[in-house]
Amino acid sequence: MMSRFVKDTSSCGGEGSAKGSSASEGPSQPSNHLDHEIAHLTKLGSEPHELLTRAAPGRSKLPISTVKMLVARETNHSGRGRFSSADGCHVLSRYLPITGPCRVDQMNSRAYTSQFSADGSLFVAGFQGSHIRIYNVNKGWKVQKDILAKSLRWTITDTSLSPDQQYLVYASMSPMVHIVNVGSAATESVANITSDVNTVCFADETGHLLYSGSDDNLCKVWDRRCFITKGQAAGVLMGHLQGITFLDSRGDGRYLISNGKDQTTKLWDIRKMSSTVIYPTTRDADWDYRWMEYPQKARKLRHPRDQSLATYRGHSVLRTLIRCYFSPTYSTGQKYIYTGSSDSSVYIYDLVSGAQVARLDYHDAPVRDCNWHPVYPMIISSSWDGDIVKWEFPGSDESPPIKRRKRRRKNYL
Repeated sequence: MMSRFVKDTSSCGGEGSAKGSSASEGPSQPSNHLDHEIAHLTKLGSEPHELLTRAAPGRSKLPISTVKMLVARETNHSGRGRFSSADGCHVLSRYLPITGPCRVDQMNSRAYTSQFSADGSLFVAGFQGSHIRIYNVNKGWKVQKDILAKSLRWTITDTSLSPDQQYLVYASMSPMVHIVNVGSAATESVANITSDVNTVCFADETGHLLYSGSDDNLCKVWDRRCFITKGQAAGVLMGHLQGITFLDSRGDGRYLISNGKDQTTKLWDIRKMSSTVIYPTTRDADWDYRWMEYPQKARKLRHPRDQSLATYRGHSVLRTLIRCYFSPTYSTGQKYIYTGSSDSSVYIYDLVSGAQVARLDYHDAPVRDCNWHPVYPMIISSSWDGDIVKWEFPGSDESPPIKRRKRRRKNYL
């Protein structure tokens, strides 16, 4: 059973945050346990070596006690004298960052995007009020750079930090992409690359394959080596009944997840993609996710040619383009997926079983973005209430209590 952490308005990780209560819709049920290659890959990446499970008499069931694993390691039970990456993930992935939150920053405008750098030393957050802030995580979340966005149209819709952490790219609802040198205050507008696409990402480090999602309900796969001449996608993945708000790649060139306005997250294998498109006849053209609730009758509908491997339900994708991600490779072996939600929470699902393992509840408005630290058990949630807060697994160094500002609850519809 999942745990829902009630809002704590006076302290950081205080006693109130440990009190559990049931969610309004309850956890998603593992009705379609994933039986696919990715389930095997997840197991290999997050389960301990079988010799470490024999540290005590009898056959242990997963999860294996951390103490037993440490004893087996110290006695060199596996013959390696150390933990493998999968051994480490088995330990670390059990300590979910669900305690808190502690406030990192508070602004008077909506937080739309956020991102850790590849090494986790920097964190970027973009706000509707023209601000992009870069925080130095290793120096107590000190604001390293405060960028005033130029040529902004309504809000900052996306940001991306270069791997070398020298440049920041940001986009707005305009036909321009801006590049900022993190070491200077200058900005530069570059090529017009906008269309009606809501989200795009690279499939892997080679940069040859790209995934895109838009309001045509399709995940499209593009091969950068040939789409310039052909002008068409290499293939499509069908299954969502409404538009796609965000995509995240597993980084292996095969698997990705998507958030859809049909209130689901879906897992895909691009080897199942098709060259033909079939649109379901049950689409409701009058429904608008920006101000309407999703019809209850529509929640039971299924695409007749659903090509997804698994579907995850429980969160809500309304009001704005809610984002979802795979959990980090280093600490979890990507055994979870997590997503923001328009009901002001962060949801964490088990990739293989589909079960909802945690719900982080604190904010007063939609959580458009959330980010899991690439190394440490830490999640940052960014909300339309203007708060950037962090959730952690409790350690010996507790953050000082915080007092939440008093404000009138806003109508975000």
